Formats: sequence, structure tokens, C-alpha cells
Amino acid sequence: MMEVNIMSDVRLIERWLPIAEIGIESLRERTPMTPFPAPNRLHVWWARRPLIASRAAILSSLLPASTNHETFLRALGIHGDPLEARRLINRARRTGNRVDDPYGYERAFHFDPRKDAFELFAGSDLRPESILVLDPTAGGGSIPFEVRRLGLNSAANDLNPVAATILSATVDYPARFGEAIVKEFAELGAQFRRRVEPKLRPMFRQEGAPIQLDATYLWARTIHCPYCAGKIPLSPNWRLNGKGLGVRLVPFQGSGPGATGRICSFEIVEKLVDHSKGTVSDGDATCPFTDCARVIDGKEVKRQAQNEGMGEQLFTVVFKRQIETRLKSGKLGKPKWERGYRAPLAHDDNSAELYAQLSDKLPEWEALDVVPNEEFPEDTNDDRPRQYGMPLWRDMFSPRQLLGHAYASETFGQMVEEDRAAGKLSELRRAAYVYLSFSLDKLRDYNSRMTRWHGNREVMVNTFDRHDFAFKWSYAEMATLIGGLGHDWAIDQTEKCIKDLVELSSPAAAKDGPLFNSKKLAPVTDLTLSLKPGASLDHIKDGSVDAVVMDPPYGANVMYAELSDFFYVWLKRTAGLVAPELFTRRLTDKQSEAVANTAQFKGSHKAAELLANRDYQEKMAAIFAESRRVLKPNGIMTVMFTHKETNAWDALTKGLIEAGFIITASWPINTEAEGSLHIKDKAAANSTIFLVCRPRPAGQYDETTYWEDVEPLVARAVRTRVEEFQKAGIGGVDLYLASFGPALEEFSRHWPLKRGTPRPEPLAKKRRKQAELFEEEFDPYAVTPEDALDAARREVKTWRLNQLTHTKGRSDLDATTSWFVLAWDAFKAPVFSYDEGLRLARAVGADLDGQLIGKICEKKGSDIKLWDSATRAAKSGLGPADGSRAMIDAIHHAAHRGRTRTLDAALDLLKDAGIDNDPQFLAALEAVLEVLPPSRNFVGFDVATGDAKSAADDFDALEKLRRLAFSDRVDEPQQLSLFAEEAA
Repeated sequence: MMEVNIMSDVRLIERWLPIAEIGIESLRERTPMTPFPAPNRLHVWWARRPLIASRAAILSSLLPASTNHETFLRALGIHGDPLEARRLINRARRTGNRVDDPYGYERAFHFDPRKDAFELFAGSDLRPESILVLDPTAGGGSIPFEVRRLGLNSAANDLNPVAATILSATVDYPARFGEAIVKEFAELGAQFRRRVEPKLRPMFRQEGAPIQLDATYLWARTIHCPYCAGKIPLSPNWRLNGKGLGVRLVPFQGSGPGATGRICSFEIVEKLVDHSKGTVSDGDATCPFTDCARVIDGKEVKRQAQNEGMGEQLFTVVFKRQIETRLKSGKLGKPKWERGYRAPLAHDDNSAELYAQLSDKLPEWEALDVVPNEEFPEDTNDDRPRQYGMPLWRDMFSPRQLLGHAYASETFGQMVEEDRAAGKLSELRRAAYVYLSFSLDKLRDYNSRMTRWHGNREVMVNTFDRHDFAFKWSYAEMATLIGGLGHDWAIDQTEKCIKDLVELSSPAAAKDGPLFNSKKLAPVTDLTLSLKPGASLDHIKDGSVDAVVMDPPYGANVMYAELSDFFYVWLKRTAGLVAPELFTRRLTDKQSEAVANTAQFKGSHKAAELLANRDYQEKMAAIFAESRRVLKPNGIMTVMFTHKETNAWDALTKGLIEAGFIITASWPINTEAEGSLHIKDKAAANSTIFLVCRPRPAGQYDETTYWEDVEPLVARAVRTRVEEFQKAGIGGVDLYLASFGPALEEFSRHWPLKRGTPRPEPLAKKRRKQAELFEEEFDPYAVTPEDALDAARREVKTWRLNQLTHTKGRSDLDATTSWFVLAWDAFKAPVFSYDEGLRLARAVGADLDGQLIGKICEKKGSDIKLWDSATRAAKSGLGPADGSRAMIDAIHHAAHRGRTRTLDAALDLLKDAGIDNDPQFLAALEAVLEVLPPSRNFVGFDVATGDAKSAADDFDALEKLRRLAFSDRVDEPQQLSLFAEEAA
């Protein structure tokens, strides 16, 4: 292949990035105990990247490789040693000794980077005032927000009008209007509250006011039992808090099944044992009337819901009561408020009059287009709202909630029209109205039938605590007229966000002097916001962009358009009155969205998934191609990607290559993890991978290279980086994800590729029915990015097994034992994705379905669950105790014998099997002890919870056995030393 100079100038991100420091600061930015950054609090958007990670990606993509590292860290806002701070925090967690300020500096995102960034650019060929950075899929706006804070020019685009509105409110208004927008919004919000509250007041009865105020109403959805006619309140459990408080159902059975008036009342009880059992599980309901107690199939539940047979019943009122306090002098002190729970009284439920009021108002509101009348889409990935009787978007709200939201929408519209008639709709006023529409959205997010009560925290949880429309059998309703709740709360929260955004966006460039001592805003940089597909940025000139930094959609991870319709149908009736150009469609655009949306394709499930992945790949390739068009010849494109599914990585890389890019560097940033020693019930990927791309010179397309020649280069690239990643705190499944970067770097450099030796056709494809053969004809010589990812997994597998069996002279582990060890090592949990388990099996050379499932694990839906020794014994999954099938059998035999009998009995079992001195057994014991969660006996607290607890019991038996009989041949698990170091 002809050698081509890929880079005319090497950028910092292509040579160095402080991944450990950025990862810790990203986690610190999202710490729940401190307020999230203002952009995250302003309005719901899904999968935002941390501001500090965005800032690092932007700066390092522009600065030369010669940039001073310490100066770069300072510009990021990292003004101390976050690695040492994290060590102190981990030690404090183990010992219980609090560390007041382990970092010694404010969270990095607070730091104004402009001055330091400008000094960094002094040593670069780029001038800040002329730099243009593009984000073609800007979403919630983290990247363009940081571009402007760095004093650079920004072009931000998104297809979704909700995202585009958020972009304006996050990136444009605070920098353009400064403190004036804070004042304007405060006045507008106060005016809105004065006008809307009288309309809402009759809807909420406060019989105990002012001493006792009802703050939250807990409702259960209901159906009627088809067998006994009883009204069933549906809830998976009846817990109210973490101290044992809950609800007991008191069924009134009348004269028996079929009688009228069969209904439940409720009592508040203080002990868990007194709670009633849940009345719904896995979609099936259970009748609580003791003379029936039948199970109602989920199909019947949905049938009633879809035929307007699902109602709701108030089962608890959460109140706050004013309590007198006394000073030491005996005088009355400042009163305090105490939370309490009570069973509902007859006057609490005024649903009948609310239904009547809504029936009267709805025709008028529909005629004036005040409330949403759009249907929930039929072609969607999550149709649970339709399944449970909510065919319209407004059906997601109870009558009282809908009345409140509609009165707010009506009042908003009236105020806009009055301002328009009076000539008061200035740009500043319009911006204030957009923020007010966000306040109303915040209240809708926290006041719908899709919220829930979080018992342990005793708070409401918003509609979008997950990225879906999970149906809530019971929901929480806010009493919106209590001070500090409702519109008071939503508008105050928005005002705080605006203030923070202004402070972050408008750094003080100078003082006007000691006489006035007022801030003079720094010059506002150019900003271009657009609402269009990322593949059609025709407003941007060819070769005009210095860097593209983007956080693209992740395949099928989040269906942004489907979710955002919840807000869109209301925003176009509020924000759309002052920004109509953003809200021209009935619902958001699903067809043009670059996601793997199976709902857009008909046919069998497999065919739809295949077509959706192909569509995602093609759309991402088009976005990348447009990015290449606008990028300068020596420009950089940095792509942030967070996904553990190989299909998404394969599609993304194909899109990059098809668009003419090569990957010149990659970096994993740990943006989500709580800590490597924290065991969760289910595996999760926590790293964001930065893929650094350059346009491929035309000469590199001249020759085709053979995969057999490139595969060793891919493996070597992974080997040279994996230790670096691990030292930076990247572990578990994230270590495999991190290896994808260097593997794809090497892969992309040698494209196009083909095989010299044909590969056999996969058995799964041969067996597939003819009706499902929608994919392309099998090409035995084809090479795809997934081949590079497989090579990366094999290298990480070898690396980790060598570390886990660190004592010299040990034999290799068999495939089954290797898979078990690496699954625990990678996923840190007994439950993980079947697809990821399949790929790991491929890496170790094991047959997942034939060799592993039913023997050391089970398949549960789309997941795999690993078995501990007791489960394997109960399910007759244990093989021969001599390890002749797999050495994990011998390990689990010994663990089970040690748990159920004695350690001596376990040792006798191993001696009888003749493997107590077997190098393979010793290696397996060493590896298993490094990956299972340690037990309380050895670390002083419960590391494992839930499904992982039994695995900790295995660790307990095996470590005691090691100390009894194998301490001279098997070292103490290194993970115990890590716990000891953190506690020291």
C-alpha cells in the first residue's frame, strides 16, 4: 500500500489525553449529592455527555500535540489531583471516616476556561476568534455549550425540534441576553402564577390547612375482576417508606362474588409483615378479595384498559404537618414541617366533579388547540401506553392533572397574545416565554400518570427516570398549589437554571472600574443553530469547519423522537407560539432520525432489526460524509460513543469508513461508574469512547489488504494499550469497550480489506428459515469491523486471564472455566446480556448454547444469569468433581461441600478426585477468587447484594479452603489487598 501522510499537523488528542482525571471529574459532575450542571436541569433530554468530557474533546481536538499537559489540565478546570482525591474517598467509604474536601477545588465544569484556552491557542496556528466547531447531532447541547464557553464559534444542529429549542435556551439565550433574561423571566413567571393559580385552587381541597397540608396523592390504577366483579387496585407492592410503613387493603366483599359495591379501602400499617401482597406481577393481576383470589391474565388487564375499563383509586395521602418547636428558654421557636401518611377520606377524591369540569372545558380547548389531541403512534418501539388504554398523548394525565396542564397552556397562550397585541413580544420576551414553557414541561414530567413514589427516598420520581414509557400501576400526583410545589417549584427551578447558565455562559472580561464595580460581558462568539438532518447541512460551506465534535445517537439505545413527543405535543402549544418555525409537524420526525428504529420496518422481528441496523448505518454514514464535506482538509472529527452492543459499534465504524474517514486515535473516558469495587445486580457499560477521525487521503484506497495480514496488527495495537487503560481505572466490560478503539484504529488504516482464506458460513444462517433470509448474500471473503472487535476481545481475554492467574507455572484454563471467570471479571454481576455472553464465548472458544447454558448458567429472556455452586447442585448442573469436563465443576463441588458441610469434607473431595495438586485446579481456584465478590467475613461489609449474594458465599468457602490447604501454592486474592489498601 502506498504510504500517505495522514496528518499535516498532529493534535493533542491523537497523542495524549488524561483519561483518568477526566473520568473522575465526569463522575464528580454527576454526583447526586451536588446539583447537576444547569444544562442538565433545564429540561429533560436523554444521554447527555458530561460538560468536562465535552470540553476535553473540543480543546484536545484543536490544540497541537506539543501542548503543555499541566496547562491543558488547568484549562479543563482540574486544579488538583483527582486520582488522590478518589483514593481518599474510597478509603473514607471503607473506614467511615469522612473527608471534608478531598479535591480541594471546585468541580471542573464551574471553571471559566476562556482565558486559559486563549493562552493555549497562542502556541497554535489556530486563532480562537476564527475557529469554528460543528456538532451535527447536538441534542441537549453539552458540546456547543462548552464550545462557546471556550470563546470559540459554534455550529450546532439537531433534527428534533425539542432538542433545537433546548439548544437555543442553553447555548444562545444566556450568552446573548445575560442578566436581562433572568429579570425578564422572573417578572413573566410571577405574572403567570398570579393568573393561573385562581383557576387551579378549587381542584385541591386542603381541609387541614394551614396546620396540615396534603402534598402528594398516591393512586392505584384499577380493573374489575372478571370472576367476582370486585374493583382491584393494582400495585406491585404497598410500601410507603424504607422503615416498614405501608398499606393494608381492606376488601369489602358484600354478599359475595358478583355483588355490587365490592371495593377495597386502605389502612396505613407500620410493619412490613402487615403490608398487603402486591396485586400485580409481570402484567397479571391477583384479586385481593379472599372469596375469589383468582389470577387475572395480563391479556384481560389490557383488554379492560383498552376498552376504557381501567380506572384509578386513591390509596394514600402524603401530608406535611406543622410542628411547634421550643427554644431552650421555653419560648416558641420556628415551626418545622413533618411528613406523614394517611389513608384517604371520602372528601379527598373529587374525581367526579373534575371529570365533569373537564368534559365541559375539553370541547372549547380542543377547538382552540390548547390541549393535545394527537394519537400515540401505532408504529412505535414502546406501545405500552396504547396497550394500557392511553391512545392519546393527553391520556397520560389524570383528569386533575390534565385540567391543571390545560389551564396553564391556556393562560400561557392568553399572555402571549396580549403581549403580541401590545407590541411587547421582543426577542428577550420571546426567550422568557420559551423558558416558561420549559417550566410547564418540568411540571408535566413530574405530574403525569407515569410518575411513581420512591419509598426508600420518600419522594416522587419523574416520568422519565428511564428511557422508555414503562407503565406505572400506581402513580404519585403532586398537590400543585402548596407553596414550593407545582408552578412555584417548576418556575423557581427554571429561574435557578437560567441564573446558572448566565453565570457559566457570560464570563466577566473586565470591570468598569471601582466606581461601578459591575461586570462587562466578554464578547459573544458566533453561533449558528439549525433544525435539519445532520446529513443536510447546506448552510455550512465546504471546508470551513476546524473540528467536528459529536455525540451521535447510539443505535437502538434511545428512541429520542418517540420519547420527545411527550413534550413536543405541549411545547408546540406553548413555545410554538413564540417560535412557530420549530413546530411545524404533527409529531417529531421518526423517519429521518439516525437511530436503529425497528418500528419503522415491517416483517419478522429479525428482519426488522436487520433493516433498522442497516438504516442506522446508512444515516450515520451520510452524517459523517456531510461532516467530511464541511471539515477543513487538516480538520479533526471526534466522535463520542457509549454502547456495549457490538452491532452498534459495527454500524458506526462502517459508517465512518464509508464516509471516507480513518480512526487515528481512541480514548476511553469512565463517565458513569461508581467505583470498580461496587457490585451491581446487572452489568452496565460506563465508558464513553472518544474516536478521533481524519479524512482519509484518496491514495489510501488504491490497494486491498488481506485480513490475515492485518489481524496480528490489530491484536498488537490492543496489547499496547490495554495496560494503559486499566491503570487509568478502566475495568470490567469497559476494558473490552476501550480495546475496540485501538482495534478499529488499525482496522480503518488498512481498509479496504478482504480475506485470503474463506470463512465457513455460520451455522445459524444455514439453519434460518427461507422466509427470514432478508440479509445480503453470504460472502466468505468479506471483512467487517466486527472482525476487529472479535480480535480485540481475544486480546483482552488473554490479558485478563494472565493477570488473574498471576502465579508462575500455571496451566491454561479450559474454555468453560475461562468463560465463567471472564464473565464475572467483565460484567461484575451475575446477570448480563446474552449477546455479550455469546461474544465472550466466541473469544474463549466455547459453545454458549451447547456447552454453557444449562450447566453453569441459564438464559432468561435476553439475558444470561450465572449460577453459583448451590444453584448448580440443585439443578444437577455440576459435572465430574475431577474437572474432566471443566475445572469450574471441581471448584463448585468444593465450594458447595464447604458451604453445606465442612472445609475438611471439601478438601477430602478434591483429594479423592486426585486434583488437589493439579496445576489446572490451582489456576482455576486462583482466578475464581479474583473475580467473585468477596464476602463480609473478609472485607467487613457486604460487597454483593441481590443475585450476587450467593456468589459471595462461594467466595467465602473457597477462600477459607485456600487458607486451610492451598496458601503455599495459591496467593491471597489481590482484590482483598485492594480493599485493605482503601481501608488503610
